[in-house]
Amino acid sequence: MLELKNVTKIFNGGTCNEKVALNDLSLTLNDGDFVTVIGGNGAGKSTVLNAIAGVWKPDTGKILIDGEDVTNMPEHKRAKYLGRVFQDPRLGTAGNMNIDENLALAARRGKRRGLGWGITKKEREHYRELLAELNLGLESRITTKIGVLSGGQRQAVTLLMASLQQPKLLLLDEHTAALDPKTAAKVLELTDRIVRENKLTALMVTHNMRDAIAYGNRLIMMHNGRIILDISGEDKKQLTVELLLKQFNVAAGETFDNDRALLTD
Repeated sequence: MLELKNVTKIFNGGTCNEKVALNDLSLTLNDGDFVTVIGGNGAGKSTVLNAIAGVWKPDTGKILIDGEDVTNMPEHKRAKYLGRVFQDPRLGTAGNMNIDENLALAARRGKRRGLGWGITKKEREHYRELLAELNLGLESRITTKIGVLSGGQRQAVTLLMASLQQPKLLLLDEHTAALDPKTAAKVLELTDRIVRENKLTALMVTHNMRDAIAYGNRLIMMHNGRIILDISGEDKKQLTVELLLKQFNVAAGETFDNDRALLTD
């Protein structure tokens, strides 16, 4: 479903601030893979997602989504293949619009639009059914401005919006990092259910090692713009934080140094 072939991205090339964000990186995701991505600061985690989304073009290499080369495709055109949830719950939604209006925008993304009622009665009932499955009581607040929701509620709706059209690939960029631990756990459980029930292919960047181990069928660890660990199957099921740190130390030749990842429960 996703192929990155020898992708390199250098920021501020030729200056004293040159940063090799992605270093000849190759990655393949099969249909239905739920891959978690962990790494220290500056490892290249979010850069990978931005490259896939088309925020910037790689300096070298190719990016293919479901077999189609999107390397030179602008961000707005490749958006039809992708669903994305950001770290900031305010991104990805229109705060001054109602919950149902945000869902309607997501449902119409990439489709032709004409004159007619903004949201039909049938659509609104469908949105109520989807919201009820979140178990947050939002089905009774469907005309509430989304900007007044809590961070967890808003992130849950954003997840629903991102998966509404069954995207080829769901990108999750530390989407629970701004939430309190209890709310983050609930959003992660919801994420796992949405990915499984809709049989989505997902790439989830997280700063939390325990979450990276607990969720998904595959874990990759990045360091200096490269993938240094790629663990799946029974090996992933047997992982612990301590074992993952040992494997990192061997692969990277240095000690993992990221307090945020190590201290997060």
